[in-house]
Amino acid sequence: MFRRLRRALVESFVGAIALGYLFAQAILHFAGIFSAPVAGWLMRREYPAAMEHANVVTGFSMRDGLPELVRSLALLLVGYLLLRWLYFAPLEPRTAESVSETTAQSGSRA
Repeated sequence: MFRRLRRALVESFVGAIALGYLFAQAILHFAGIFSAPVAGWLMRREYPAAMEHANVVTGFSMRDGLPELVRSLALLLVGYLLLRWLYFAPLEPRTAESVSETTAQSGSRA
């Protein structure tokens, strides 16, 4: 079952599109590592009265970027695993028997 799924993903380029999307999201979340602390700092500066009651430090904190770092690393890991599964091992060549079996299975389902 996984061989057929892999072949379908590689031959239809859906796997390549999914990989591109995953890596694009990883890059966006990587950029969020640097923009989240700035956004948090601006928010704490905009609403100082609310932050005093919550006992929050009003300075610049890189801890605001940690969730984005985790998201970015997770997306890169999933993308790498998918890339390795789909493209690092060559596809098994189709033989005349496998083509005829696929055609026979398709015909019997209809």
